[in-house]
Amino acid sequence: MLTKRILSALVLAPLALAAVWIGSWAFAALVGAGAALAAWEWTRLCGWSPFWVAAGIVYIGLPVAALLWLREQDHGRATAFWLLLVVWATDSMAYAAGRLIGGWKLVPSISPNKTWAGLGGGVVGAALMGALVGLAVDADVLLLAVAGAALALIAQGGDLMESAIKRRFGAKDSGKLIPGHGGLLDRVDGLMTAAPAAAAMCLAAGGGIASWP
Repeated sequence: MLTKRILSALVLAPLALAAVWIGSWAFAALVGAGAALAAWEWTRLCGWSPFWVAAGIVYIGLPVAALLWLREQDHGRATAFWLLLVVWATDSMAYAAGRLIGGWKLVPSISPNKTWAGLGGGVVGAALMGALVGLAVDADVLLLAVAGAALALIAQGGDLMESAIKRRFGAKDSGKLIPGHGGLLDRVDGLMTAAPAAAAMCLAAGGGIASWP
């Protein structure tokens, strides 16, 4: 399982980072393709009832709009890189800490494998990544570390929310698209909540991360 996760990340991460770097049509095309796949997985998982269709529009549409908006802001490239790297650090460190440390379960009724150690590891990993990005773009290191830690909590909340939805429909994964992860929604569940939160931070600060006070 771990080997498949690593190999999948080695394929998908450079693709995402290249799209962020290019921006414009490349980033829009990647986000649009991801949105289409996410919508397909969502309807397969939740069905076509009006409530779940409406919920899917919000659940998928809001982060899509946030990602596209973030990339088009001043310092949008650095901000999009920061968001992705913080979310990936959250996922990786939460997974590593959860497996290495274990301990008390976070919310066993929703996700039996997630632990408080994993939550803490994700927050620490995101804070460190936020600080590193701050150094790289000559931004406020402490502010980006704190913002990264906040995004880690929000991202892991998104992970739990998707787990609750899958449990509601008796599914282990949202799909089988990505080896080692399951479906696309399983891979980007943290990003689905972190992207709107990052957009709100940038909106409040008046621009991308490099312009934060």
